[in-house]
Amino acid sequence: MPRAWVWIPLLIGWLPVWVLFTVLFMSVHQEPWQRAAPLALRQMLTAALLGLLVHRLTARLPWPHPFRLRFVAVHALCAVGYAVAWLLFNGLIDSIRHGRPVLYLGPGAVPYLATGVWFYVMIAGVGYANRTAERAAQIAMLEARSQLAALRMQLQPHFLFNALHTVVQLIPIDPRGAVRATEQLAGLLRTTIEEQRDLVPLQAEWAFVQRYLAIEGIRFGERLVVCSDIEAAALGCKLPSFALQTLVENAVRHAAAPSIEPTTLQIAARLDGGQLCLSVTDDGPGADLAQLERGAGTGLRRLRERLAWLYGGSARLQFGRGSPHGLTVELSLPQLHDGDDDE
Repeated sequence: MPRAWVWIPLLIGWLPVWVLFTVLFMSVHQEPWQRAAPLALRQMLTAALLGLLVHRLTARLPWPHPFRLRFVAVHALCAVGYAVAWLLFNGLIDSIRHGRPVLYLGPGAVPYLATGVWFYVMIAGVGYANRTAERAAQIAMLEARSQLAALRMQLQPHFLFNALHTVVQLIPIDPRGAVRATEQLAGLLRTTIEEQRDLVPLQAEWAFVQRYLAIEGIRFGERLVVCSDIEAAALGCKLPSFALQTLVENAVRHAAAPSIEPTTLQIAARLDGGQLCLSVTDDGPGADLAQLERGAGTGLRRLRERLAWLYGGSARLQFGRGSPHGLTVELSLPQLHDGDDDE
């Protein structure tokens, strides 16, 4: 939020006080509104200017936990000091306006002092409320980042276990292929350890998926056919790390692995009206769409949780039937502003 916008709620908050003081000057001093309104405005401006010091004080004197009487005593003294300063400030301005000393003394000064104390309490209360809201927002952000990191770390071992299982299956039937797959797996492992971002460019994610498919290609040989249609305009778009890999791995595990016939995967990505649209389609045996919507597997379930943390309800993960059979998984992601991602 631009810094100038922070002051708008404060200005709006002073408007009711200005109206109240205008009405008081009109009723108590029998002033017409043409004179009462400027007089009340001047009183508010001096109170607001002194309030800047109160706002800084709330930053230097945080709300204690547990609550301490010393905190109350300090603010009580500061409230009296604020009220006296406000009274003298207004007297100085009136002295300049009238060309003679104006002092607010006697019984008439008591309401001014009481009003000054009330102003102090109001300004300090707003300051502490704002800082409490800021701390709550920071805590929520840290919790979200922690949750996202936990989900990402849960996804990485899940994927690496499956990739390692692929290598183990190759050892007795294709030792050389197992060596090549191990080398590819080492590169994938390095990427998963080094990648700490929640959002990555599609170009980086697609390169990771291609290395993963290279391992599965060694395992399945001609039984796995991959067709891709990745628009160049979409390569710079951001998506959750390992999101596309999760969709591709799901298709390999549930379509290619159980079948002895060749399985074709169609991977597509495009940018459509500010949305990154990904789809992975296989021509395997298909799946129960209702069951997928309810639970899905470990990888897809954790992907859903990450999407909820990152996008709220703006991201969509949908399942559909392939043509003539198989499964299509579509993922639509809004493109976040640069300041909203975590790189």
